[in-house]
Parts: sequence; C-alpha cells; structure tokens
Amino acid sequence: MKQKNLTRILLAIFLATSYALVVRYLYGVEDWRSFYSVMSVSFLFLVPVIVGGLAVYFSNDDLARKWTYQIFFPWVPIFLFFMVTLVLAWEGFACWIMVLPLFLIAASIGGLIGGALKKQYNRKELKLSLLVLLPFCLSPVESYIGSIPAVYEAYTYIDIEAPAEEIWSEVTRVREIAPEDDQGWLSKFLGFPRPLRAELNYEGVGAQREAIFTNGLVFHEEVLEYEHQKRMVFSIDADPQEIPSTTLDEHVVVGGQFFDVLTGTYELEALSPTTQRLHLYSRFELNTTFNFYAGLWARWIMKDIQRNILQVEKRRAEGEY
Repeated sequence: MKQKNLTRILLAIFLATSYALVVRYLYGVEDWRSFYSVMSVSFLFLVPVIVGGLAVYFSNDDLARKWTYQIFFPWVPIFLFFMVTLVLAWEGFACWIMVLPLFLIAASIGGLIGGALKKQYNRKELKLSLLVLLPFCLSPVESYIGSIPAVYEAYTYIDIEAPAEEIWSEVTRVREIAPEDDQGWLSKFLGFPRPLRAELNYEGVGAQREAIFTNGLVFHEEVLEYEHQKRMVFSIDADPQEIPSTTLDEHVVVGGQFFDVLTGTYELEALSPTTQRLHLYSRFELNTTFNFYAGLWARWIMKDIQRNILQVEKRRAEGEY
C-alpha cells in the first residue's frame, strides 16, 4: 500500500473516531442531559451513520469507490470508539455489546452515504457539514417529544418429572446456587450479576420474598396472588440507590430511568401423573425512544435469566442435586 493511501486511511480513521468521541463527551455533560442523551435514536443511529460517512469521505478516492470498502471500513472507527470509551469507563461492556449490531449497520449505511457524497461535485462539503451537525439539531427535538413507556412480557417454561410438592418447594425458596450450576450464558457473557438464592418468609398473599444476586443486587418482592402448588404472582422492586455503581451500567440498571421489572409469575401445570410444566414469566417496562430495539434485548436477557432459574429448579426437584 502506498504511503499516501495509508496516510489518508489513518486520517479518515482518526477524524471519524474523534467525531464519535467528541459527541459522546458532549452528550455526557450533566447540564445538557435534558437535551442530549446517549439513550436516544439521535445518538445510537445518527452518530454511527456520520462516523461511517466521515470514514469513507476522507479516504482515498480509489478505495472509497468500492462498495465493500464503504460497508466494512466504517467498522474500524466504530470498534476504536468502543474500546476507548470502555477504557475511559464512559460506557459498560454490556451496553456496547447490545448496541454493536445497530452501530455496525448504521455505520455501513453512513459509509454508503459518504461514498455517494465523494462522487458529487456541488456543495458536497456543505452537505457533509450539515450531516455532522444533524444529531445536535435532532436530539433536542427527540427529547422534547419524549419517550412512551411500554410494558413487555418474557415467557419461559420447563417440563419436570417430579411431584408438585417437590417442585413447589424449589419455587418458593431457592437454595444457594453454586457458580457451576449457573447456565445463564447470555447474562454471564454480558457481565450481569448471577442469581444466588431466593428467600420467602411465608407462603401466602402479602409474603415478602427476596431474590438475591451477586454484586449486591437484591430484588424485593411481595406476593400478590397465591394458590398453593399452582400459582404465585409477585411484584418486583429494585431500589437503584441500593445497587452498587459497579454492578450495572446506569443505562441498564433495574429500577432506573430506562428499565424496570414489574412482576413475576410462577404457574404449575400438570401434564400427566408424573410430569409437571412449570411456567415462569415476567413483566417489565422500558422507557426509551427506541423501545422497538431495546425490547428485543430486554426480552432475550430476561428469558436467559428465567431459563437458568428454571433449569436449577428442575434439576433439584428431580433429585439431581
């Protein structure tokens, strides 16, 4: 590769990455949070589009003409941006993993736009400047419109070959879960706290239950409906002030501004004299301007946590340990 081409590539990477870092810094200024939020479509979609556009626009003309370059080269500054923000602790690993698919797709779209701008002869610098300023113009509008909270449900079940009384005793109170028994691969990969145990003071409406996770995360639950060995509905409350700041990223903290778990429900259904189906579903609320995307991840994570707990209860009820 010629020295000139390499210089242009490095310049393109530097400019695109620097733009992303500057925008992220400005969006994190406390006094501006009412206008500029990282948890917005303006940041999560427009910023990577512009990063991709800058990366291709400032690249060498010969490279920028190739559609493969336009699609994949913008990923380089995106990954650099992610690494720098992780090192600076501006964002958590889990947040970036969840937005990575969106960022890569948006950056590729931006790369195609950048390639198209390079082919133009009239006012292409003006168009690029307007594109760079777009998030700062649209984000206040998005903040003014606000988000619409939406409630979602995550449903899971498992079939267990054990008597109802054995299963129910594992449902109401969950003994200590050893690390080797934890099979929640997604939540483990994202670095979320893992479940330890669940304690219940008595069986009936009004009972208090605590679901205890690692890293100081505790869900305070109250039984709202109770049918012995059939159904238990409980409210779920997690006080963000009780959760250590190192446990969850501020954007995914339970009970925080953007995400909250409302209720959980266990139902036990007899399939045969020897087999029971244990249902577990939760209701949770999202409060973002991109619930359509956040809802996919939230449901996926909740199902992973619930399947993990159901697997533990199944093995214990069937006498495996």
